[in-house]
Amino acid sequence: MSEGGARSPGPGLGHRFALMGEVVGSGLRELWAHKLRSLLTLTLLMLGVFALVVMTSLLGGLMDKITAGFRGMGWDGALVLRTRSPETAEEQKRYAQSPGLRMEDLARLTVPSDRILAFLPRALQERDVRMAGGTERVFVTGNVPEYLPMMHRRIASGRGLTEDDQKRRSPVAVLGASLASRFLGGADPVGREIVVGGVPFRVVGVLAPLMVFNNDCFFDANGILVPLEAYMDRLEPSHRLYAVTVKLRAARDLGPVSALMLSRARQAHHGIEDVEVKNLDAEAARAYGQFLASMRGWRIVLLSLAGTVLLVGGVGVLSVMLISCSDRRFEIGLRKALGASDREIFGQFLLEAAVLAGLGALAGTLAGALACETLSDRFPYGLVVDPLGLAVAWAAAMALALGFGLYPALRAMRLSPMEAMR
Repeated sequence: MSEGGARSPGPGLGHRFALMGEVVGSGLRELWAHKLRSLLTLTLLMLGVFALVVMTSLLGGLMDKITAGFRGMGWDGALVLRTRSPETAEEQKRYAQSPGLRMEDLARLTVPSDRILAFLPRALQERDVRMAGGTERVFVTGNVPEYLPMMHRRIASGRGLTEDDQKRRSPVAVLGASLASRFLGGADPVGREIVVGGVPFRVVGVLAPLMVFNNDCFFDANGILVPLEAYMDRLEPSHRLYAVTVKLRAARDLGPVSALMLSRARQAHHGIEDVEVKNLDAEAARAYGQFLASMRGWRIVLLSLAGTVLLVGGVGVLSVMLISCSDRRFEIGLRKALGASDREIFGQFLLEAAVLAGLGALAGTLAGALACETLSDRFPYGLVVDPLGLAVAWAAAMALALGFGLYPALRAMRLSPMEAMR
């Protein structure tokens, strides 16, 4: 205390930074003095952080791509009409009197409505297709030109189906990306001729790759899309339809439009209720919920593995700091005898543990980022380093190091100068 009872000023900010620099330097010298022991501990911490960085990047990329894929399916505000399978003998007899969904039904089903944006009828069958590489059994779909933009199907090369193709009933085809990759060993098939069920079609376009979440995506990715009129004229004399997708202007109209479409189908089939409506929005929501539940399970498993490695690294920090405390008893006693407080000794050992964790986390971060950059092209969903994953990895490493460094720091703090220097 100075005159007048005023409290003497404590150490300034510069002194505190100098002390911190001294502690960090001391910690680094201690690591260098015991290279093998430090290397083993740093390796465990590095592997834990590395695993967290790579796994969070992998899961993050997968989540982004799958979520974008669900949004791009074109199922938002859509319902689909399909022929209903009979469940009883009585229904089987009644349904036998109706041919099911057919091309002729479209005149009644597709009457314009203020609530409906577009009607997308489709026909589907498996056919032998002769291409340059040989003959293959593939799905052939008859579509209207609006199908590709409405269902978010992009063209990678060439063009899609057009109104002119529809009016002229042109024998042209758009190949799915997966099928096109097998055509001519991966060469661009646009302009080539294929033979579908004995009928020649000219390839005018190739779809961009699709993420396959359902049968329709699979059919489009691995099949052939042709104009609906050409399909009916050349491949389907019975004019049977696979489905009629109805895109709505607003999702809130799903109920009224479903009732409207069922009423139209019933009238077209003379009162026979052999057509059902499926809410694609609800189907997509259910599928996405199942995907999220599955991802939660995988996230827990993968992060638990990375956390276990980090936990072992934390135990390594504990052992290193305990050994350091035992080896430096004389130094601790001498510092206390020269006026170092318990708080300073505690801070020194805790800061050394943080330096150890920081070096391990830095090495793991660099290794993880390098691995993601190197292997990104080999993963279909990419490996982009997730900033959140980096933050979690660093926070986990530092928390474990400080947690496991707490006991050695307390032990060093409680040593008496006489006992330590004895």
